[in-house]
Formats: sequence, structure tokens, C-alpha cells
Amino acid sequence: MKGSVIALDHYQGRMAAAHIVDGQLEDLLIEPPDNVTLPGATFRAICDRPLKGQGGMMLRLPGKETGFLRQGKGLKPGQPILVQVTGFAEDGKATPVTQKLLFKSRFAIVTPDAPGINVSRSIKDDDERVRLLEIAHEVMGDAQEGLILRSVSITGSDDEIANDIAQMLELSRTVRQDADGTTPELLIDGADPHHQAWREWPKPDRLDDAEGAFMRHGVADLVDLAKGPFVRLSGGAFAFVEPTRALVAVDVNTGSDTTPAAGLKANIATAKALPRALRCRGLGGQIVVDFAPSPKKDRRQIEQALRTAFRADGIETSLVGWTTLGHFELQRKRERMSLSSCLEGVS
Repeated sequence: MKGSVIALDHYQGRMAAAHIVDGQLEDLLIEPPDNVTLPGATFRAICDRPLKGQGGMMLRLPGKETGFLRQGKGLKPGQPILVQVTGFAEDGKATPVTQKLLFKSRFAIVTPDAPGINVSRSIKDDDERVRLLEIAHEVMGDAQEGLILRSVSITGSDDEIANDIAQMLELSRTVRQDADGTTPELLIDGADPHHQAWREWPKPDRLDDAEGAFMRHGVADLVDLAKGPFVRLSGGAFAFVEPTRALVAVDVNTGSDTTPAAGLKANIATAKALPRALRCRGLGGQIVVDFAPSPKKDRRQIEQALRTAFRADGIETSLVGWTTLGHFELQRKRERMSLSSCLEGVS
């Protein structure tokens, strides 16, 4: 099937969203277990104890949950602060949080601690930039908060963008009024898969949010493919994407192609497919790619293909570089829980 579809439904009893492009799973969001805190959740936390030598601070969150703030300089035990969850906690570790709050919607991001009005650099049209800035200045007025207008703003009407800005500005002010207190408290929960799909994914050719959407678009079969390590590439090549305790290992194979350029073609295809493969599996952290054999002179071309592919990806990923053994290393932010962990205990 050609074109793009966003299907909103439930998968094995959990809220889920699937983005399908030309019959291929482009992105997948599945609600994690109930006891997992979603990224974007905003808390009033209580400073617990500093981590000497690391500059961080352990925090008390509601219940028995603990948070870890990397930059804890100047904070004292017992002090209440506002924090936002930045990613999923690894097993046995505290939930990672930051004091740099972001109030994000589809068109606008309000940044209380970073004043100034900015338009996404990906919007190149001068007339559009002027239009968006005029809307922003009219709504923000003399507000002290900062604002970022996202790239998708170019598709919104003046009223839609203005309403989005006003809602996020009001939300940020309401939350910051609850900064003081002696007990930890959840102030805003993180976005569920349906809300996150609306906020982050581009407008599709078709939106299917009626019951049975996943069945109509064969999402279960696409998820089964994402559960496994196998990734089919163009030209008959393939790769395996396999998470271990320490890192995510990616092995690239040329398949039946035995031409002199087989290695380079497989490696370029892997570079293009890797962001999607990691996204759909919810994988992050350290990633090591064992590319198919190809001359060293091809490395620049492979690296450029990786850079282009990850530039269009929504999750922060650093291209670290080549190792002595000829592997390529990446470091990817853990914004998502792995697909296997999301579905753990689900039958």
C-alpha cells in the first residue's frame, strides 16, 4: 500500500500508535507498564542527597521512586525543585530528570528558563518565518518565557498556532506556581502514545483512529517483524539489530550480492534504515555497527549517509566514529523503552 497511515488503537491491551509508510512500519509507540514513568512527566521533587564527586543530586519522587539530577550544584537536601523526566530509567537505576522544563505541543515549545522567540531553522521561507514570528509576538507579548516554533508550524493556521502557544504558556505558568511544597508530587504526566503521535508525527495521508485500526492495516504482523532482529535491506542485503546488556550490536550482510560494490551498497542501505530500525524497537544507548567489508576510502561516504539519516530522526544521536577494528560507534539518547520491555508480561 502506497502512502502514509497513522493507526491509533490498542495492542495486546495497551494503548499504541503505528506510523506506516508504503506498507512499512516507520514508527511505533506502545504504552509501557503501569509502574513506568513516561518521559516528559513533570514533578515537584525533593532533594535527597548529593552524589559527591559527580556533582549530581538524588531526588525523592512520589511513592518510592527516586530521580537522578545530573547537575545538582547549589541544591540542598530537603529543597523542593521542579524537574522533568528525560528518558526511561535503566534497570535498577534512578529516573533521569532535568530542571530545564519544556512544555511541548504540536506547533510550539515554551521554555521558561530560556527566554527569546525562535523559529525552527528548517523553515527557510522568509514570508513564513515573518508570519510565525508575528503570531508568536502577539500571543507572548511581554512574557518572560521563551518560545520555539517547531518545523510543523508551517502547516498550521494562524489560529491553531496561536491557540497552541497560549495553551503551553498557561500550562507552564500553572506548573511553576506549584514549585513550593514539602512533599513530592506529579504535576503533569508524560504524553501517552496517541497524544505523542499527534504531537510528533507528520500529518498522514490517512488517519485511522477507529476501533480495529491495527487489524485493518496489518500492524500486528509489522510489530512481529520489529520484535525480531532481522532487518531486510535493499538489493538483497540484510542486517541484524540485537540489544545486549552492554550495547546494541548491528551486523550487516551483503546477502547474495557478490559484486565488488556489494559491501558499500549494503552499508549505505543500512545507514538509511538504521534510524527506523532503532526507533521501532525503542533502542538507545551505545550502538556498535559491524558494517559489511568495504575499502577504507568508502568510510566518508558511509558516514555521510549515517549523518543524513539521523539528522531527520527525532531522537538525539551522536555519531562517535570508527574503532580500530573497523566498527562504527553511535550514542543514542534513551527516550524510549525497548519494545521487548514494553511488552514484557503481555500475552
